[in-house]
Amino acid sequence: MPRRPPPGDEVNLELFTAAPLPVAVLSDAERLACLRLIRSENVGPVTFREMINHYGGAERALEALQGLARRAGHGRTIKVCPRDAAEAELAAADAAGALAVFTIEPGYPALLAEVDVPPPLLYIKGDPALLSRPVLAIVGSRQCSAAGIKLAATLTEDLSAAGFVIASGLARGIDAVAHRGALHRGTVAVVAGGIDVIYPPENAALYAEIADKGCVITEMPPGFKPRAQDFPRRNRIISGVSLGVVIVEAAKRSGTLVTARFAGEQGRDVFAVPGHPLDPRAEGTNRLIQDGAKMVLSAADVLSELGPAAFHLSGAGPSGAGEMPAPTLTRSHDEGQTAARVAPERAAARTGEDDAGRVLEALGPAPVDIDSVTRATGLPIRSVQIALMELDLLGRIERHGAQLVSLKPAG
Repeated sequence: MPRRPPPGDEVNLELFTAAPLPVAVLSDAERLACLRLIRSENVGPVTFREMINHYGGAERALEALQGLARRAGHGRTIKVCPRDAAEAELAAADAAGALAVFTIEPGYPALLAEVDVPPPLLYIKGDPALLSRPVLAIVGSRQCSAAGIKLAATLTEDLSAAGFVIASGLARGIDAVAHRGALHRGTVAVVAGGIDVIYPPENAALYAEIADKGCVITEMPPGFKPRAQDFPRRNRIISGVSLGVVIVEAAKRSGTLVTARFAGEQGRDVFAVPGHPLDPRAEGTNRLIQDGAKMVLSAADVLSELGPAAFHLSGAGPSGAGEMPAPTLTRSHDEGQTAARVAPERAAARTGEDDAGRVLEALGPAPVDIDSVTRATGLPIRSVQIALMELDLLGRIERHGAQLVSLKPAG
């Protein structure tokens, strides 16, 4: 989490330093293998990370994918993303002016890399350097009031002037106000669809301005049209790249409150602007304040919490909690300079023939932590992790974050 200096009234960007990240400079072949691995059947973010670290790289992980599935699934194979499909996706991103950045590459947002199971891949269009500066999210209602628009514009101007890059979701209402107010100093739009799919369509001109002067990011492939279930995933990235989230108007059942929930889970500061008790657009924000969010009447209230001067972002990226091994790909700092290095390859461990079966027997429909599975099976933690990786590939288990797993319901 950020370490905050004493309060002040502006951010000294020269003192801002990004957190160390697991990182490796990937070859074109390795980047293509990363994408093929991500797009293969049943390879979610956790399994992607585990396979990269266990096999020492995406190319080797991809080679092992079929063997893993056969060993755990009695001959069943899984669909591996074809090379030409991955090449076509990267070509489409390039044609759209976007760059693919993986969690294990330089340039992946430091704060997002620290969340539990970050997206393995982001497409970035515009100025990626904005993601290495202190980011603050401003989000709110699509059906906002005139007062909400004025408050959002004022907060955006003041916080942007203080040195923050402003992140939001390119939605109607408060999001659009925040983006427009921060365009001249730095804004990041997180979108729910592909980097070349503009939603809502009426924000096409705003999208073009952000892509030119700011930054647009998404975890979805080019051409992907967003569905209702994709917006919470977008909201998780909005809070994930940010030091804190400011909520300006949110109804009782607003999607904006999903962003606030993610922010709380990620350890980010949650700020809320109070509203009139009789205005339904303020019901969600007023409730957030009752539940412990910090009340915001002006930018000074945010600055007093997040501080001025410098934000030192601690942590080392997408490694899990508990007894999960540290990532094999690490970044080290030497006299202020960031250097990439790849840790020595681990000896390849194999699961026993019945390890996956023993783990399967220990699981049920209720989520349980991996430590409990280790105790129940009597297996070494590494064997349990490999067995879970195999079962994940077979679609037999569900990951719930915070190192919790359960059996996937039948059917």
